[in-house]
Amino acid sequence: MTFVRPNFRHPENHTNQRGYSIKNYEGALSTLCAGCGHDSISASIIKSCFDLNLEPHKIAKISGIGCSSKTPTYFLGKAHGFNSVHGRMPSVTTGANLANRDLLYIGVSGDGDTASIGMGQFAHVVRRNLNMVYIVMNNGCYGLTKGQDSATADKGSASKKGVPSVFDSIDLCQLALQLGAGYVARSFSGDKKQLTPLIKAAIKHQGFAFIDVVSPCVTFNNTPTSTKGYEWVRDHLEATGTVDFIPSKSEITVDYPEGTTRKLALHDGSELLLHKNAHDYDLSSLKAAMDRIESTKELDKILTGLIYHNQSVQDTHELIQTVEQPLNELSQQQLCPGSKVLEKLNASLR
Repeated sequence: MTFVRPNFRHPENHTNQRGYSIKNYEGALSTLCAGCGHDSISASIIKSCFDLNLEPHKIAKISGIGCSSKTPTYFLGKAHGFNSVHGRMPSVTTGANLANRDLLYIGVSGDGDTASIGMGQFAHVVRRNLNMVYIVMNNGCYGLTKGQDSATADKGSASKKGVPSVFDSIDLCQLALQLGAGYVARSFSGDKKQLTPLIKAAIKHQGFAFIDVVSPCVTFNNTPTSTKGYEWVRDHLEATGTVDFIPSKSEITVDYPEGTTRKLALHDGSELLLHKNAHDYDLSSLKAAMDRIESTKELDKILTGLIYHNQSVQDTHELIQTVEQPLNELSQQQLCPGSKVLEKLNASLR
């Protein structure tokens, strides 16, 4: 049986400021298992790009190998796309970004694609602060190869096979913090209200933005004994606060809840509003972010929401001082200015 997404949309379906409807941000019909958390993440990416009035042809979506890395087929069908080798999405994204800095880069990966075979590449793309959104769809198992535990499976967590993991897990948010990421967040695929604003703010962040999304595997890792299953995650969430993202051009109308509100201004003038509880911490403090993750783990809970935010770090282009014009637009004369320029350059290095 074949499945085709219907082309019909309601004639009064609203469009965004650029005249695009939500259909312009959709992709092919998903072939993932029914109920897979990855599809909910794809829906949040679609909603975020629609709400931000992004032009699909100015977005590049890049992935590795795995269930998660299939998802770019299911969103932004009119964007550029590249499905790379297992664990190699960061280097492909780096090359594309250096060639054309004007595109928005959304990298999609999984816990195996990032925390195992791609660990080395992940570490270096973070420390270089590449200007991209890096989303990990984290289900704690290898869904394409029958559900073996991945490196993010918590010690003692048991998947469908019933054998608890004997190894300590890798916390990708802590790793991203240690490596210098300026934007670090964690969410749950079943919490679209939290996830969508986090993706919007990540898109507007200048530099490397990392989001670890716990996304249950309904086939192999959704048992009561699995810490990546729907039941366990819903019962063990602890959020940093309610997050709203407000575009710079829209009217700001907020119904303030009890407690305080932190307002973070982004580079384009947009604002990230964090409705904080009294016990929340300073999101600009690296030490506080690390401490909060650890203290939440000690309570046997998962910390979600925006964990750390720092806009003072320079991205890759600023660090290596590339030209403002994308490299793929430079002319032959600019790329090969002649022997006299080369001689002058060589002389300066002697």
